[in-house]
Amino acid sequence: MSELIQNRETFLDNIAASLGRSRRTAGVTRPIYRYQPQYEVLKNASQTELLDVLKTQSKKIHVDFFETTNEGLSDKLNEVVNQYGGGPISLWNDERFSEYGLTPLLEQDWTNKQIDVHVWNPELGKENIERCNQANIGITFSDITLAESGTVVLFSSKDKGRSVSFLPKHYIAIIPKSTIVPRMTQAALQIRKKIQNGEVLPSCINFITGPSNSADIEMNLIVGVHGPVKAAYVIVNDR
Repeated sequence: MSELIQNRETFLDNIAASLGRSRRTAGVTRPIYRYQPQYEVLKNASQTELLDVLKTQSKKIHVDFFETTNEGLSDKLNEVVNQYGGGPISLWNDERFSEYGLTPLLEQDWTNKQIDVHVWNPELGKENIERCNQANIGITFSDITLAESGTVVLFSSKDKGRSVSFLPKHYIAIIPKSTIVPRMTQAALQIRKKIQNGEVLPSCINFITGPSNSADIEMNLIVGVHGPVKAAYVIVNDR
């Protein structure tokens, strides 16, 4: 993990100097805390119980919630897209669209309508961002899903631009049931494990909790301020 950290030595030397002492390079161990409540929340919940928690939380954060099977995903996605007014649509260049049988749907007319579908292409550069800005709907898969907060975790890459999830007017997250974990704690553990295994992580990992919203000083909530005005979670019961 240290190889991924830039200017670490200089950074730590500066902190030590500000404290008026030299750096401690030995005899330092990670503390073991007696109480670790972060691991106890929903600790023994089954995948189905986590799904119920996610469903309840989704209502609280103004997310439209849908469930389907692998076989029914294409029809359900078509239903949600039409409910949100159709295209233009922006997508990640993600092999999961093919794995879940969505390629034919994306390559053909959506319910016999001419709908512009743009797949993120790193060779197009800033044109991708402009297409996302003009899109009515952005669709991605969720890499990790937090039941407690109703959050989808997205790993960006050259083929998976972050603009797809926050520039279009509407956002749809396809959530395999197997990606649902209790909370942020488990997401952090998964990310740490990837680092320990030598995987190269994206420079941008997004944690998205429903449509954009903001509250003024009087705590009056306004949904749809600086991003998607509506969001939908489409759960795929893959386990």
